[in-house]
Amino acid sequence: MLINAANLDGLRVGFKTTFQDGLGEADQDWQMIATVVPATTKEQKYGWLGKVPNVREWIGARAVQNLQQHDYSIKEKPFELTLGVDRDDIETDNLGIYGPMFREMGMSSGAHWAMMVYEQLKAGFTANCYDNQFFFDTDHPVLDENGVPQSVANTDGGGGTAWFLLETSRALKPIILQKRKDFEFVAKDRLTDDNVFNNKEFIYGTDARGNTGFGFWQMAWGSKQTLDAAHYATARSALMGMKGDYGRPLGLKKFLLVVPPALESAARKLLNSEYAAGGETNEWKGTAELMVTPWLA
Repeated sequence: MLINAANLDGLRVGFKTTFQDGLGEADQDWQMIATVVPATTKEQKYGWLGKVPNVREWIGARAVQNLQQHDYSIKEKPFELTLGVDRDDIETDNLGIYGPMFREMGMSSGAHWAMMVYEQLKAGFTANCYDNQFFFDTDHPVLDENGVPQSVANTDGGGGTAWFLLETSRALKPIILQKRKDFEFVAKDRLTDDNVFNNKEFIYGTDARGNTGFGFWQMAWGSKQTLDAAHYATARSALMGMKGDYGRPLGLKKFLLVVPPALESAARKLLNSEYAAGGETNEWKGTAELMVTPWLA
């Protein structure tokens, strides 16, 4: 191939198209458990997480519900992926190896958001959320009907493989994916670029900025107990009984059971089987959607 501006432009378009194809093929299931929040600053505050707005009877003047309750913020991180193409490969038209590489580059970039979301979910047993407690904890402070703080759990502990029961139908899902800039294709492939002149290497890359954090802990139950009917019943009952401050029921009822491949069999038996282990009718059939994800492996 003759190395000139026109041919390099065509090559760039081809690489970008292949990258975009791979980007579109990346796993998007993470969007079931995470809410994407656009960001315009490096660090974005989520103080409003401390207050779930509550409709009240209008008696007297309006009661302004102050949403600034907690100092919880998510600070962005930068990410990049860069590939180099040797000038000799272009001149000898040895480009067949690069098509799969740029497709994989796109898939890897798109999958990075999935990896971050599930890593955040797994970290919930040891990382703090807006109330300065672990996201999955046994003593989240909630005010009862009389305004007295009570301890509320969204985990039953355990030491086995983690599984999660999540409410995913609300406006804010259990995980927040804060995006300031999504992955986009960039190139340094002009004949006058230093990398081409000094190293005879054409450089193509992608970069993004974002990070993950936690939403409402009341929307999620994390367990490392055995995934069986008894522990599933505990999780489901706890989520359906969740309340906000001053005893307001949250009305949670649409659930997603998220498990790693190691728990797929147990999860399918729990949610799909007609009969339980003892031969009786399986009362939990169809009570949640199932997500089996390799990102939790």
